[in-house]
Amino acid sequence: MISSSRLIARRRAIAATGVAAALALTLGACGSSSDSSSTPGMDHGSKSSVPSPSSASPSMGDMPGMDHMASGNSLSDSQDGYRLTAEDTTLPSGKQTAYRFTVTGPDGKRVTDFAVDQTKRMHFYAIRSDLTGFQHVHPTMGADGTWSADLSILAPGSWRMFASFTPNTGTGKGDDFVLSRTVTVPGNAAKTPLPAPATSTQADGYTVTVKGEPMAGMAHPLTASIAKDGKPVTDLEPYLDTYAHLTAFHEGDAAFAHLHPTTKVTGDNGGPDLSFHAELPTSGNWRLFLQFQTGGKLHTAALTLRVG
Repeated sequence: MISSSRLIARRRAIAATGVAAALALTLGACGSSSDSSSTPGMDHGSKSSVPSPSSASPSMGDMPGMDHMASGNSLSDSQDGYRLTAEDTTLPSGKQTAYRFTVTGPDGKRVTDFAVDQTKRMHFYAIRSDLTGFQHVHPTMGADGTWSADLSILAPGSWRMFASFTPNTGTGKGDDFVLSRTVTVPGNAAKTPLPAPATSTQADGYTVTVKGEPMAGMAHPLTASIAKDGKPVTDLEPYLDTYAHLTAFHEGDAAFAHLHPTTKVTGDNGGPDLSFHAELPTSGNWRLFLQFQTGGKLHTAALTLRVG
């Protein structure tokens, strides 16, 4: 009887263990299927592929894996301890002016050592809130670390000033930063409607055609072809260590994106097709500004690109 009782107890214990294991598997399956965001490795993909407009806020830089996207939006004056500082909150209209600013590092000191990127230590962009009045200049730095960007006439309205740089020392050495601040130009600020999305545009007698279907938050190739009088242009001169420079700004918030060229400079003449690496963080309309040089003259072509 003693051995029989022990055998019955052992069988009951085995059965109970099997029921508990089955119940655990069932509950685990229900938990994983109720919300796809709880699946390991899916959070980052779902959030970064189509970021919301709020991704432009500085707090997004604190999220793992979002540093690159934050620098792409560039709607903050600070990132990773680096800060863009300027005293001017207004600039005059109707005349050329200079915008002066400094870049400070995590230690609070002014940064004076910058790496060369596309032949320049600092790229500076000014864009009006309605995405008109685009300017791309290369400031000069004084001995005290103060930069001065000489700007052409600014139309009244709200403008955003972008500083693009790469520290050559410090904790951010080798990292690309694009920081920005806004200024107001007093006067009657009449808003210009954004032109409808198009695949081609005209500039100084040149026709620029853009091919590609970029998707928000994903890397896609983009090709720009340049023609004149119906013939492909093959006399593009090197400009900033490439044959064309392409910048984009997002409608509504003026978020910034630099589309990196992938066509290498192989001589004094290039064209007609130029390739770019396009990674635009948000969907909507983006205003593209393509800059290229022929005969020593710089041309700027602009068109609206729809990003899905």
